[in-house]
Amino acid sequence: MKFVLILLLLWIGVPGCTSYQEKPNFIFILIDDLGKEWISCYGSSSVSTPNIDRVAGEGILFHNAYSMPQCTPSRVALLTGQYPYTNGWINHYDVPRWGHGASFDASLNPCFPKILQSAGYRTCAAGKWQVNDFRLEPEAMIEAGFDEYCMWTGGEGGNEAISNNRYWDPYIHSKEGSRTYKGAFGPDIFCDFITGFMEENRDHPMFIYYPMVLTHTPFVHTPEEPDANSRFEKHRAMVRYTDLIIGKIVSSLRRLKIKDDTYLFITTDNGTTRSMIGERNGEFIRGGKAFLTENGINAPFIVLVPGSRQGSESDALVDFTDIYPTLLDLAGIDLPQDDRIEGSSFSSILRGDELKGSRDWILSMGGHPAMIGPDGRVKSYFAFRDRVMRDGRYKVYIDTLKRIHRIYDLEEDPYETNNLIANKKKIQPVMEKFLSVLNALPQQDNHPAYKKLNESFYNISVAELNRTSRNVHLRYNNMIPLATREEYLQLTE
Repeated sequence: MKFVLILLLLWIGVPGCTSYQEKPNFIFILIDDLGKEWISCYGSSSVSTPNIDRVAGEGILFHNAYSMPQCTPSRVALLTGQYPYTNGWINHYDVPRWGHGASFDASLNPCFPKILQSAGYRTCAAGKWQVNDFRLEPEAMIEAGFDEYCMWTGGEGGNEAISNNRYWDPYIHSKEGSRTYKGAFGPDIFCDFITGFMEENRDHPMFIYYPMVLTHTPFVHTPEEPDANSRFEKHRAMVRYTDLIIGKIVSSLRRLKIKDDTYLFITTDNGTTRSMIGERNGEFIRGGKAFLTENGINAPFIVLVPGSRQGSESDALVDFTDIYPTLLDLAGIDLPQDDRIEGSSFSSILRGDELKGSRDWILSMGGHPAMIGPDGRVKSYFAFRDRVMRDGRYKVYIDTLKRIHRIYDLEEDPYETNNLIANKKKIQPVMEKFLSVLNALPQQDNHPAYKKLNESFYNISVAELNRTSRNVHLRYNNMIPLATREEYLQLTE
């Protein structure tokens, strides 16, 4: 009887969860600064990405998935399942470089890796974090729910000459501390760490978070293309190396015979850096990083699902707040009631139960440097930050006075060239729909919630940071137009 009882308890597992055998693995790959114009299954003719294309050919390729327009708001929205206006990380804030005691505080914010970990998942992270200063919080990754980690520390204020290196001679933080890996290429270290973790934990459910350092600037040559010289050649080489690494991870899934138990997500935190131009479907797309046009926020989003099936495409609306509830749903874990999750699970699409999903609209906002307020804490520059929302066809731009001032028919005008705001007859029903959503949103944005650290190795000058923040916001107009063939050819020469 005692033996039977033990087996029953093992079968039940953690309250609110499915049995161990039913828990899938998750690998979430977040490429840094890469738009659709640089992925060939999305129509790029500037580069070939055969490994990513192969994943899309076996999985689901999404057409309408929104990230936030820049690094910090995207990553925190992903981790918390909350929009930036709720979690407060609206602006970009490079914690280790700028200091002032700020940090992503996993004790005050939802953080889904902790929930997966408590449900029996083995968890690891490798790549870029940048929302904690590991000198002050050496165990920040553990507090965020990761058993193992191998992270580029981010440029550390007062130590930037060494810590800026994420590619050649990378400066990496692990449980052994932070150090330089002479002669190594950072992306190789991160990839080897992940495949090693997979090898060691193949008999357990795993969550692997891989926020890549590729393809963010500085542009560098790669081990595969050491002779890449121009900025364009180096960027293209970095895209190819991104694809190569994804191929290695998929190969490891097959070799370890866990591919049929794993959901593999591939997406990016925002569009490509503005200085780069890629050709997609005959158009020349300027990098949209930090902009709210589609090239800045309509992210490549591909999911390889367990089992073998022919690839499919989805027009479902998805944004980064949806990742938190989706992973927990797929793992059979109930959402915590007090986490104020604003995303919606799209697990039914991944399981093949439906095509459209439950979303009627998605939202993107944020980016540009934050400021430091009179109380010494990180603040957003505006009380109500500008943002965009879209449904399956129309997209609206909302300014800092809570007014819709631009509207585009993305079905007829995918590159947002014809503002319909003056066409009252056509857009009135659309305006009423979005105004209803807008009026239901909080009327003032939150600031980041964190316990301010008492010490810091380096603090950027408050005047310098606030001046930069003010200048960027004053000259920023949210949109970036298409490039020309001539501009593209000049870049490739």
